[in-house]
Amino acid sequence: MNVLLTGGCGYIGSHVAVVLMSAGHRVAILDNLTNSHRSVVDRVSEIAGASPAFYCGDVGDVGLVRDIIRENKVDSVIHLAGFKSVGESVQVPLKYYQNNICGALGLLQAMEAESVSHLVFSSSATIYGDPQYLPVDETHPQHVVNAYGRSKLHIEDMLRDVSASRPSLGVVCLRYFNPVGAHSSGLIGDRPRGIPNNLMPYVVQVASGELERLKVFGGDYPTPDGTGVRDYIHVMDLAEGHVAALNYLSSRSGWRAFNLGTGRGYSVLEMIRSFEAQSGRSIPFEITGRRQGDVACSYADTRSAEQELNWRATRSLEDMCSSAWAFQSRFLAG
Repeated sequence: MNVLLTGGCGYIGSHVAVVLMSAGHRVAILDNLTNSHRSVVDRVSEIAGASPAFYCGDVGDVGLVRDIIRENKVDSVIHLAGFKSVGESVQVPLKYYQNNICGALGLLQAMEAESVSHLVFSSSATIYGDPQYLPVDETHPQHVVNAYGRSKLHIEDMLRDVSASRPSLGVVCLRYFNPVGAHSSGLIGDRPRGIPNNLMPYVVQVASGELERLKVFGGDYPTPDGTGVRDYIHVMDLAEGHVAALNYLSSRSGWRAFNLGTGRGYSVLEMIRSFEAQSGRSIPFEITGRRQGDVACSYADTRSAEQELNWRATRSLEDMCSSAWAFQSRFLAG
């Protein structure tokens, strides 16, 4: 396939690019580099043994996207581009609605104009809110509590409407749980700009001495050790889920959503202990008050993805931690 990958220089996007190219697909990356680096393209090329086409620009630029589609004979799109900080979305919701929703709208307009009929969308388990039952399946009620999650849900609804109006259009929404880890080469991984918002990159930077200590938000949840429990999935397993979704769409149209997770949860303290074991570094931490919007426990029911996409996560928590530390070590070594 000829695939347009939006946000392809980001953490998840770079791993998706590697997996796509390794599977024989031709990739064109579109990224405005707001939260990523151009050098990632070179690292992806080194891993994959081939170079993706790269375009710097916004996914909401309909004319640019149409040009890219024509130049690369694109037949499928994986849409990852978007802002993703839950905390920031609460402070500046308009920024998230403008960028995420309008970007998706522009992409859909370009796809329709150029008759591209396969789309995989990067959604999120945040649309479920505080789980009413566990594990969370795709029919779980949706109760969004922040602008980031609401932007994802609005886009899902928009995609459902558009696919209903275009019988030839096939859409898969992949609802991510918590991607962590890095490629085994150590060349690509999670290196956010500024102070990390997510647990693993924060732990990694504490282990390397870049940050003093980890703040654990809440030690009194109704969980085995009092800290929040999440479904952490290795980013390479997640990336492989996108290829499975493209394969699924090759013979189907309509709208469909799938959870991508491991089907089990790990607490914050379990993550810390595992990372210490894999890195040989101590992770100093302090338990503080709960963070607004956080839930006690969330993990995925992955049976639909296993049965319909023929996909399942195979990498362990130890793999997640060791690969994240290998990437950080290589990054610090220059």
